[in-house]
Formats: sequence, C-alpha cells, structure tokens
Amino acid sequence: MTRILVINPNCTTACSDGIDAAIAPFRFPGGPSIDVVTTADGPPAVYSWRDWHAAVEPVCRTIEAQAADVYVIACASDPGIEAARATTDKPVLGVFRSAVSTAIARAERFGVIAIVDASKGRHMTALRAMGVEDRLAAEVALNVSMETLLQPDAARARLIEAGRALVDAGSATVILGCTGMAHHRAAIEAAIGVPVIEPCQAAAALAIGIARVG
Repeated sequence: MTRILVINPNCTTACSDGIDAAIAPFRFPGGPSIDVVTTADGPPAVYSWRDWHAAVEPVCRTIEAQAADVYVIACASDPGIEAARATTDKPVLGVFRSAVSTAIARAERFGVIAIVDASKGRHMTALRAMGVEDRLAAEVALNVSMETLLQPDAARARLIEAGRALVDAGSATVILGCTGMAHHRAAIEAAIGVPVIEPCQAAAALAIGIARVG
C-alpha cells in the first residue's frame, strides 16, 4: 500500500494527536496509508530559529528509518525541508508551503496567524523561496505557548480576533501558522467569513495527489 508519512518535528505528543485528527478525513478505503509519527528527540515546539535547527536532524533520521512514498514535515516553519529533500529521492512536502500553495490557488491575497513573532521571519523566508512574498496581506502573532494553543478554548477568542484583523488587512484566505491551531480551524472560519487553511490538511491533500499519480 502507498504510504504517506507525516512527521511532527517536535516531541509533543498532544500536537501529534491534533495533527492526526486534522488529517483523519483524508483517510479513505483504497487510499494511501497516512501515518503520523513524533520525533522524540525534537524540541517541544518550534518557537525560534534554534528550535528550527534542532528539529532538522531528527526529521532526517526519521526519513532514513521509515520508508514512505511521500513525506510531510508537519510544522508551519517547514524545518529542515532542504536537508530532508537531500535525504531521500521521495517527495518531501512542508505543510507551510502546502498551505501557501492552497491559499493562492483560492485568492490573490492571504494572511497568516503565527504562534509567536519569531515565526514571521521563518515564514517570510519560505515565501521568498516560493516567490510569493507579495501575496501576503499581513501576519499576526499570538505570542502564546503550544500548551495554550492545544487547549480546547484558551486561545480561540484571540485566534478569531487575529483572523478578523487579517481580513481587515485585505486577506481573502487565512493560514493557521502552527499545527497546534488545527482544532480551531472551523470555529475561526465561521467567525471571520473567509476560508481558513489548516496546513496539515493542505499537505495531506497534495500528498494524496502526488501518491496517486506517482
């Protein structure tokens, strides 16, 4: 069976559980296997460039240890994507790049909700690499912890407020800039009235397409 391996670069199993729940609708009879794994030696979350670099080697080792037809790096900073692509001849997708591709397929301008201000530089690096930095209407950071995001309601009001600010800034779609926000997606979309893109779901959809056409 075709296998898609979704790698959580941090060591927080609750985050992996949220990723698994977000991509559950993409598992269907006859479709590829979609497995989520946690890098036990990764950082607890990716807040800084130091965390980003700390996640790179665990991601590469996971790819070397586990065979798959498509790999997905499930962090909205896409840590180590270049190194990961050099580790395997199989496709490697970053969830942030996947979300951006989905966003600009739906609208001219998009916004991003970041977990912390430090994420903005990493996101802009990815946007420049893709050549689409001019399509970013705005980015708003919550400056909260992963633990707060993973709670059912603790950050929801702030997420909705951030989404509304992005719409006011001209965003026609909004990207959730951390996998810990996954379970808030539907509530944010209902409140702000524009499509809200969850990066792991965007990557899962692309990975299935790649897997099916080889």
